[in-house]
Amino acid sequence: MFRSVLVANRGEIARRVFATARRMGIETVAVYSQADAAAAHVADADRAVLIGPAAARESYLVLEKIIAAARETGAEAIHPGYGFLSENADFAQAVMDAGLVWIGPPPSAIRAMGLKDAAKSLMQKAGVPVTPGYLGEDQSPQTLAKEAARIGYPVLIKAVAGGGGKGMRKVDGAADFEAALASCQREARASFGDDRVLLETYVTRPRHIEVQVFGDSQGNVVHLFERDCSLQRRHQKVIEEAPAPGMDEATRAAVTSAAVKAAQAVGYRGAGTIEFIADASAGLKADRIWFMEMNTRLQVEHPVTEMVTGLDLVEWQFRVAAGEPLPLTQDQIALTGHAVEARLYAENTAGGAFLPSTGVLEHFQLPPTLRVDAGVEEGGEVTPFYDPMIAKLIVHAPSREAALAELAQACGSVEVWPVKTNADFLTRLLEAPDFIAGDVDTGFIERNLADLTDPAEPSAAALGAAAQAALIADDSGLSEAAPSPWRALAGFRINAAPSTEVRLFRAGKPVLADAAGGGAPRSVLLTDEDEIVVFEAGGAFAFSLHPPAADGPDAASDGGVRSPMPGKVTQLSAKAGDSVTKGQPLLVLEAMKMEHALTAPFDGTVETVSVALGAQVSEGAVLVKLKASEAA
Repeated sequence: MFRSVLVANRGEIARRVFATARRMGIETVAVYSQADAAAAHVADADRAVLIGPAAARESYLVLEKIIAAARETGAEAIHPGYGFLSENADFAQAVMDAGLVWIGPPPSAIRAMGLKDAAKSLMQKAGVPVTPGYLGEDQSPQTLAKEAARIGYPVLIKAVAGGGGKGMRKVDGAADFEAALASCQREARASFGDDRVLLETYVTRPRHIEVQVFGDSQGNVVHLFERDCSLQRRHQKVIEEAPAPGMDEATRAAVTSAAVKAAQAVGYRGAGTIEFIADASAGLKADRIWFMEMNTRLQVEHPVTEMVTGLDLVEWQFRVAAGEPLPLTQDQIALTGHAVEARLYAENTAGGAFLPSTGVLEHFQLPPTLRVDAGVEEGGEVTPFYDPMIAKLIVHAPSREAALAELAQACGSVEVWPVKTNADFLTRLLEAPDFIAGDVDTGFIERNLADLTDPAEPSAAALGAAAQAALIADDSGLSEAAPSPWRALAGFRINAAPSTEVRLFRAGKPVLADAAGGGAPRSVLLTDEDEIVVFEAGGAFAFSLHPPAADGPDAASDGGVRSPMPGKVTQLSAKAGDSVTKGQPLLVLEAMKMEHALTAPFDGTVETVSVALGAQVSEGAVLVKLKASEAA
């Protein structure tokens, strides 16, 4: 076994690998960008090396810098984590050429499975069922449009080098194909440096089923059962579970044996995931599940497999990379109970916007009664440079129903401020009756988006808790800012008679809160800005005792199109003098690996454009100024 390992990643990914390394007595080395100098994964490691600026392409994606860091620290092995360079065959080869232990599959296997079209062709030859579609080399728009018509709409366009939902578009009709293809190719080129695509028939009620596989250098390959990752938004997984609900033994045998066959076809070694698409219109059936792709790395959702098998998959990775055989044979691997994982993202989900949220985590409390894999700690900062996932919450229980109930309760008890999270969204999702019943497919979130993201209102108990906090804070003199309306309102002191009503402001609007209506206790935070924050059902409700400042002009009145988040301008179609119509795209912002289009709020003319392509912008900045047309 090697004595030291460098993890070529960051956040919860690096911390997860470090945890196993420490348990096994292996020295740990972190790499970090300038934006991550104070990050938790840096503090966790025995040694750490700065490798460049905040942008991943100048730090975490520069393989030469990572190998140099390994040489500098004497690290004997490199673990790529998941994401960044984890599926880069050139990186794997460079690590091996440097005389270091590569904790991952052979470069040949990464290359074989890295391009979706080649992988599907290989799987067809190996006897693994694949989704019908087009895998041809002719990438002309005319040929692709013709093939899409042959397959029949709706079709799915997928980047051949894609992953994580990047470079993927569903197209419902021929009229939309050209624009969708161009968008998919542009995203694929930016994300993977390869704009080639393949086409697949779009399964109307798809479920995302994946199988964890493991191989060693002695030629052994086993599976560790399946996971269901069907709850997705924009092709990004939100909640994962193991085993898959509704999976009978015959279907499980078919899909797991196909996964093992797929891994054997490429001489696989280490941890990998074979992903399948299932037609859920009539339940899970062995003849309605097709190979989709292989992820030649450990997955974000691997903890649910660990929980139902009782195994440490990172330890298995270490042992296989060191040349040891797999720790267990197939008949020694058992499936016990049910596990569910929820991804906690730093984002504002209200109204279905899902805008990235950044800033310092002044208050960050996660439930202590379950497994939490977190990339940040209280006092840390969420920056706009990387993926918005800040933690994973994982539960294991004897039954699916018990696991879902426990995880829903855990998500509802998340406390984060002032950064916004999707904890309230996760709570609603886990409590959705259809999901609990197992009636789920990859379109579940989109179909129920309004109910899942409708802005929540504080309960009477939450209002009562805010009123009680206002009374206590005022009575104890915690707020000394003067002049303060806290002291001008009747009924503020606990022993004052006769009223216990307190006038507060929420989202700029006045609200009367009754301190006698507190009911069940709620967790309350008093901020340095004299805001009272009440945490409830995964949400954070902020109250102020000060009336808001006069509202500034909004986009509808003054024509200013403002940035809803910090980000980078990746597309700019507007220029001064252009005539635009309501809803017309003006520019695209990218933050935390996601694109957000900004559109014209009304018909009019572009007066000024205040940004350039590639510019970094701050939240609230006016990017484009419009003048309404006479008819508007």
